[in-house]
Order: sequence, then C-alpha cells, then structure tokens
Amino acid sequence: MAIRNSPDTMQPAYFCPLPGYAVTVTRPSTARIALNRPLRRLFDYRIPETMTVSPGQRVKVPFGRQTLTGLVVETGVTPPDGITLKPILEVLEPWLALPTATFQLLSWASDYYQHPLGECLFTALPPALRRGRPSQQKQDEHWQGTQNIAPLPANAHRQKALLESIQRAPGISTGELVKAGFNRPQIKSLRDKGLIELSDPQHPTSSESIVTVDGPRLSPAQLAAAKELPQVTDRFSATLLYGITGSGKTELYLHYLTQKLQDDQQALVLVPEINLTPQTLERFRRYFGNRIVAWHSALNDSERLATWLRIRHGEPVILIGTRSAVLLPFTNLRAIVVDEEHDNSYKQGEGFRYSGRDVAVYRAHLNQCPVILGSATPSLESWHNARQGKYHLIRLEQRAGNALPPEVALLDIRSRPLEAGLSRPTLNAIKETLARGEQALVFVNRRGFAPIMMCFDCGHMEECPRCDTRLTYHRRDRAMRCHHCDLHMAASHSCPKCRSENFKPVGQGTERTEETLAEQFPDTPIVRVDRDSTQRKGSIQSILAKVNSGDPCILVGTQMLAKGHDFPNVTLVAVVNADGGLFSVDFRAPEQMVQTLLQVSGRAGRGEKPGKVLIQTCHSDHPLLKSLCQGSYAALADQLLAERQIGALPPFRAMAILRAEADTMQASLQLLDSIKPMTAANGIETWGPLPAVIARKADRHRAQLILCSDSRKQLNRLLSQICQHLDQSKLPASTKWIVDVDPQETG
Repeated sequence: MAIRNSPDTMQPAYFCPLPGYAVTVTRPSTARIALNRPLRRLFDYRIPETMTVSPGQRVKVPFGRQTLTGLVVETGVTPPDGITLKPILEVLEPWLALPTATFQLLSWASDYYQHPLGECLFTALPPALRRGRPSQQKQDEHWQGTQNIAPLPANAHRQKALLESIQRAPGISTGELVKAGFNRPQIKSLRDKGLIELSDPQHPTSSESIVTVDGPRLSPAQLAAAKELPQVTDRFSATLLYGITGSGKTELYLHYLTQKLQDDQQALVLVPEINLTPQTLERFRRYFGNRIVAWHSALNDSERLATWLRIRHGEPVILIGTRSAVLLPFTNLRAIVVDEEHDNSYKQGEGFRYSGRDVAVYRAHLNQCPVILGSATPSLESWHNARQGKYHLIRLEQRAGNALPPEVALLDIRSRPLEAGLSRPTLNAIKETLARGEQALVFVNRRGFAPIMMCFDCGHMEECPRCDTRLTYHRRDRAMRCHHCDLHMAASHSCPKCRSENFKPVGQGTERTEETLAEQFPDTPIVRVDRDSTQRKGSIQSILAKVNSGDPCILVGTQMLAKGHDFPNVTLVAVVNADGGLFSVDFRAPEQMVQTLLQVSGRAGRGEKPGKVLIQTCHSDHPLLKSLCQGSYAALADQLLAERQIGALPPFRAMAILRAEADTMQASLQLLDSIKPMTAANGIETWGPLPAVIARKADRHRAQLILCSDSRKQLNRLLSQICQHLDQSKLPASTKWIVDVDPQETG
C-alpha cells in the first residue's frame, strides 16, 4: 500500500474534529457509542443533562443486563422516532482516550480492512482500560537506605543483596526490585528492621539514572546514507532504507533520532518480533535513557497501562514496540521507523487483520511526519513503491566496519547420505569452524523432532484428528503436537494401525538436528532457538548472552534466528533444506524464501572474521537459487516483480480474500458461491471458491474466494457491500466468515 503526499485515499467513516486533550463543551442529547464487540454497528445512548461527552471519550453504558465500557464516536445524532434511549451511566475521564489523529487512523483502518469499528477503536486501549479500569497508574513505592547499620544474619544472602541494590540506587521502585529477582516479603522484612524507608517518588530511579551518550559513530557509507534521511518536519515523507545485512541500519536509526528528534517530541520504532525487543531496548537506552519505553504482548496489564498513559499524556517517549504499537494514542508523534519492514509478523493473522507496516505509513501521513522503512530484503510492495517514486530509496550496500558479505555456496545433496538432514560436507565445515574457536549456525525451518511419524511396515502416518495435516513428533516431551490447532497427545512407540515396532520419525526438526549435532560434537554447547525453547520469560535473553560471549557453540534454530540478531563470532551458516518455497502454491512463497535465506545468511561474518554460507538443496540448478548466490537482493526483487507483473498479481493489482468456515465443506463453499455473483456485477476477477490448502483445521472446514481488481477503490466498495450483505443474512451460527485485505498468505 502506498501513501503519497496528497493521496487519493478513503475518508474515515467517522471524523473526530477535536484536538489533543481539548473537550468541546456542548450538550447534545444523543451520543453514538462504539462497543468492543464484533458487530458492524454503533449504539445510540441518551446523554444526561448534567453530563458532557465528546468523541474519543470512554464511558460506561448499559447493554442488556451488562454494563460495558464504550467509546464515544459521535454526538448530536438524531435517533429514530419512537425509541426511548438508555442513558450513559458515567464518563470515565474528562479527557479524550483517543485523540484526533488516532481516532482518524482507526476509523480509516476500519474501512480499509473491513473490520467492525468498535473492535478497531478498542485495539488502541490497553487491556485494563478495555475492561473499564480507571485510567490512572497505581503508584509504586520507592525505597532508600536508612542510617541504621544493624547487621543482618550471616545466612540472609538475599536480604543483603537487596539492601546493596537499594543503597546503590536510592529511589529504586518496588517494581524494579521485583524485576531484578527480589520479592515483596524481603522488602517488607528490611523495612521492619529499619534498614530501608520510603523515599520521595520524585527522586530519580535507577532507570532514570541511565547515562546517555552522543549518537553512534558512522562509517563513510553510513554518513552518506544519513544525509539522505528526511528532516523531522511537519510534512509527510516515506523512505525505504535498503541496507544489506550487517550494514548498520540500527546505527542509522539511532543517529537519525539523536540528531533530528527534539527533546519534547515522541517517536515510534516498530520491530517485528518480541524476541528482538530486549536487545533493541538495550541499544536505544544507551543513547536515550528513560525516554525509551516498550510495548509488546509479554508485558503485564499494569506495565501496558503505565506505558499507554505516558504516551497519551504526551511525554516525549521513544516507543520500541511490536505491531500493535502503531495504534497507540500518540499526541506529538514526529518520526516513525519500521525495522525489518518486509516481515510477515507485521500482518495480524486473526481478528482485526491489519498490516502494522501499512498502518504506520498512513499514520505518518495523518501526523504529517516522516516514516522510514528499513530492511535488507524489502517487501516487493515497498520495492515497487520505491521504483515508482512514491518512496525515497536509500541504498546502504556496505557492511559496517571491516566486515564483508559472506560467501554463499549451494550444496547439492542429491544422492548424498544425510545424518538428520545434515550432509558430510556440512558437518566437516562445522567441525572446521569450531576448531578455529568460532561459532556456527544451523537453520532448520521446522521445530520439533520430526514432522512425520510413519510406519515402515504398513505406511501409516500419524495425522491430526482435527486438521488435515500430520502431527509433529516432539521427542523431548514424548508428545505428538499439531502446530495448527495445538492438539497434544502422547507419542506411541508402535504403529497405532498395525502395532508394528517399525514406527519411526521421518524428516528433521530443530530437536532432531540438535540431538544429531550433540552426538557429532559432544564437547560443544548446542543452543536451540525456537518457539519451544524460548517460552519462559527471559529465556531469549539468556540464550543471546551465551552466544554473545563468543565461546565456540552451535546455534540451531528456526526463523527466530534470521531476524536482526548480531552474533560477531558466527562465521558459518548452514541451511538444512532450502527447497520449501520453490514449488509452493502461494505466489508469495519465492519472495519469502529469498528473504529468509538472505536474512539467515546475513548472520555470518558480521565481525572481523569472514563468513560462509552453505545452502543444502536438491535443486542447485534452480534459477532463483543461482541468482541468490550470484547477485544482490535488488536484482532478485526486480526479477520477482517482473514475474508478478506478468501474472497481474500484487503489487500491480489489489487483492482480498473472503474466507469461510463451517461444520462442513459444503456449507463453506455454498456461502462463497452465494457471494460470487456480486463480484461479476462489479467487474472483479475472482478465483474460486476453493478449499483452503489446509481444508480442515480444528474440525472446521475452510474455503476461500480470492478477489482481484485493478482499482483498490472499486474492490473496497465491493467488500463493503459484501460485508453489509452477509451481516444482514441469516447465516447458521456455526458458519463464520472474515475478509482479509492485502493477504500475506493465499493458501
């Protein structure tokens, strides 16, 4: 999606004309309220004479037998005749929970992504405020040492450590102490002994005492790129920063914000994954101290509320956050950075299916501020916008320092004996790397031990009873799991069908690769990084600390390892199987495969030592893989764009998918068949309806109808008509449907 300086875009359904905190004093009799419900309608309520409300405020309203939290959308509306409206019960705060720009953004997103306005608006609130909690932060207690020097018992090790922490950082809060591993009973015990006391909360806390320094030193290539970055002005601009892996894009972001952002302004930095947030926070805090705040799903409700209030009240924060951070109610947002802008994690996969990257571009347009999209492998949409002149393109094609791009080689594994997917040349390369005191990374894009359990006597393969897919064997847990519906069941050592003992795992996942490498290199630590190994809080930080120590080790992981990590002593990357995206039914698969391979290859040779990448494949003569070894991503992107244009596919046409699911496939297909005549009347090209690639998921039968158009406006009008038609249709309760605009997966 491209936004020009004067874009021809849709007007939002509801426009809030009120600035910032201002609340216009009017006394209309009726207000239109949005509720956090999947309903494509708003609700009218009477405003009591003693009450003043304005669009963007939170209110309490009766809804059936319940009392719900609502957001005012309009005032002064005329309700239908003959209807007695229920009154608004309470205004929850005198200021607007959603200021003007945020209100406009979410109203536009509701129209663009065809999602109920109420659910879109409530996405911008933290969970506590969605449930109606007061919009005030619980005051934390701050501590300092006393003059009392009474000794602690010799075995009170934790209390001694706690006392030392407080003495080192007077004014430290209870919350910070709990995060550091202490507990409230230990704090109370020290207070009862008279060793600590409450301090003035205005005193600086430990987080506020972080020393900030000037911006990072840039190389000549980085300085040249920095000169092309936009000014922080009251004007929208979109910039695509194409920087190869290891070129120092993060240093450019830091330099840009230290040089261009004023002390009283807000900025937003989006990252695709939670596991990237801790290391990004650490780097940014080095330069900006306590201006840096975080927003992601791992925060608890109190932490999210505290961050939300700082943003809403206009504090000059720099927010590091994942996808949903773009929806928060900034009041003085002057710069937006979207790191790894190509990443699919920016597209919400369920419910409100928005793209964080595209919403960030539109938000920059509304706020009249610059947005910088950075990636070593830009999405074809962004690359196309840059080629069309809609985005300013900055190239950064030299690695930072003395590092050079890694040497990339294809390793044909046809007819080669493999050990858990690893060829002998790959194992030898790992051995040589470890002998030099360096680290190796093995990329396996499947978690678990093996993707299939198969009987070698009768051919039976263990399938999920609820989905049209096979169960994955997790050896460590002795369990079979479905990675689609999250079904768990105990693993069997014999075939469930013929009771043969010849029931064995087929294929390789991260667990199996980890086990094989542990057998091959018994004296070397094997570090596995996937969704299973990083579930516990703080696990990713401990893993990264182990790798960043520089000691020889072997990393084994999925795409989590391919995103933004900087491991200076990793000099070898081995890709176990690169062929997955070559023959997929999804037209985006080649783009995503190239991006993944280049991103994971970029982990090699980021320090002073040269890097090497071995890509195991059964199709070493494939043109796409050969181009990947010989040229840059820019050439590959041009090649893929040319193929998209020939096929009349996005970004050259607008696309949406109407998905249906029901208890039977017949019901899903019938629903989509009933919609198809509407598309012909509007001149929209359709594909289907057809069953989805995984046609049955969690015992629900799924089908889809793909819609394409040369006109985005025309497609959006049709989608609005379809949604209105389906809302008014009396569908069975078991039949569900959703609209996915700009889908990232067509399977």
